[in-house]
Amino acid sequence: MKRVPAAGTLLALAASVLVIGTTSSAAAQSRSQGRSMVITRYGIVAAESPLAAQAGAQILVHGGNAVDAIVATNAVMGVVEPMMNGMGGDLFAIVYDAKTGRLYGLNASGWSPAALTPAFLAAHGIDKMPLYGIDSVTVPGAVDGWTQLLQRFGRLSLRTDLQPAIRYAREGFPVPEWDAMYWADAEPFLAKNPATGRLYLIGGHAPTVGQVFRNPDLARSLTLVANGGRDAFYRGPLARKILALEESEGGAMTAADLAGFHSQWVTPLSATYHGWTVYELPPNGQGIAALEMLNLMSHFPLAQYGHNSANALHVMIEAKKLAYADLARYIGDPRFSHIPVAGLLSPAYAQQRAKLIDMQRASCSVAAGQPPSGDTTYLTAVDAQGNMVSLIQSNFEEFGSRLVPPGAGFVLQDRGALFNLDPGSPDVLAGHKRPLHTIIPGFMTHGSTRIAFGIMGGFNQAQAHAQFVSNVVDFGMNIQAALEAARFTKMDFSGCDVMMEDRIPAEVRAALEARGHQIRVVGDYASVMGGGQAVERDFSTGVNFGASDPRKDGEAIPEPLPPQ
Repeated sequence: MKRVPAAGTLLALAASVLVIGTTSSAAAQSRSQGRSMVITRYGIVAAESPLAAQAGAQILVHGGNAVDAIVATNAVMGVVEPMMNGMGGDLFAIVYDAKTGRLYGLNASGWSPAALTPAFLAAHGIDKMPLYGIDSVTVPGAVDGWTQLLQRFGRLSLRTDLQPAIRYAREGFPVPEWDAMYWADAEPFLAKNPATGRLYLIGGHAPTVGQVFRNPDLARSLTLVANGGRDAFYRGPLARKILALEESEGGAMTAADLAGFHSQWVTPLSATYHGWTVYELPPNGQGIAALEMLNLMSHFPLAQYGHNSANALHVMIEAKKLAYADLARYIGDPRFSHIPVAGLLSPAYAQQRAKLIDMQRASCSVAAGQPPSGDTTYLTAVDAQGNMVSLIQSNFEEFGSRLVPPGAGFVLQDRGALFNLDPGSPDVLAGHKRPLHTIIPGFMTHGSTRIAFGIMGGFNQAQAHAQFVSNVVDFGMNIQAALEAARFTKMDFSGCDVMMEDRIPAEVRAALEARGHQIRVVGDYASVMGGGQAVERDFSTGVNFGASDPRKDGEAIPEPLPPQ
């Protein structure tokens, strides 16, 4: 596939040639993307922290592969961005094994405590799922996920891969710009809880940009896992700390809930979009909504409409509403209810649903169809052999449940908040059930090209995946330009409201408003649009490409030149 920079107009190029007097390298570089891709024959790690990505790149040069690098990077992310991810959260991953050419999916999302049921909540006077607190806590899946990934694909030990994270937790790190803002926003609720305040505030205040933050409790917890493996977390000293918190807060989790949990290897789902095959993980995640969006979008000539034109954006926004209506209606834990996956992804169903998109008018109320039966961190890595990992990990809300097991150095996630108490819903709360999950890793292939990608941001993610794929496939963007391009997002599941970055031209927004869209304009590179990372491998040349979204503090870091 031809790789071109983000669209610069022919008029602008012609003008630059007239000024310079001849076609020059400066004229050829006219573009709208802010940075170039990282390109190398060796490995690349992309994460929303340069410190974390660098740790992964160093693991590569010391003999690790892409899986070792991703575990090391993820562990460091839990240190340097504790509000978004860590050992108290879940993870999902897609692994591409270069030797076999096969994709593997890992669902490391935890289940609810067996005793956490609607009846349990009702007995405590609770009539809707809590957003925070002990009853929002599900079993954390990340540590078991690291173990499963390394046992199946890793070259190094968990002890080796966790050393960079242990060192950063013990010695400290300077807080970067975006994270300082997240931390400052969280200061009021952190200060209300003595345990979280002691752990995450310095002198009663959130750390500022460049201030060094240390977490010796987390260094000790990581060391326990490095030496004792998953059992240190699910059966040993860290399990006891989690259960002590549960007891003090009146929670439902027991030792059996922790000890009995294991991640699940799953087969990725796929859809074909204009010759590319796009992969997502199956439910309980929202990845199926990205594939359904792409199936709907394939019925419209987006490339002819033009990138971020009124017609192209209208189609994508309306496709989002249709796909998310099905997401809300059908998606939950497949162990508890039948999910019509094949029907939702069938071409016939997409053709039927695409007819509901009126090119002249936005739909403010969209119902689920009847298919035929049948805050977060994203990181990715590719090594010199072409092994690739697409991994996403999260506490859900910032600082998760806002509860810290005593002396553990991390918060527990609040993924249980995504359950509901509607007995007719596939996502109704039940014991040992996994909630509908927002975090999704992505992967796409075409010929000899493989791209691992992901974009964060709650229910922004599936719609952002579809926009990224369209940028690459319909508009010929390279992966850096595709991440940087202006996006829209609609977080809710009804209404005509939609957020757009103000880089989308005013005349395009006006044309969309004339069709009934209610647009809220946000900044140039707005955090609500989520930040993303991507790596690409051209197997015909053995060259790797890396990209990192400017909506985060991150960077794509190349593997240092290996020793001879």
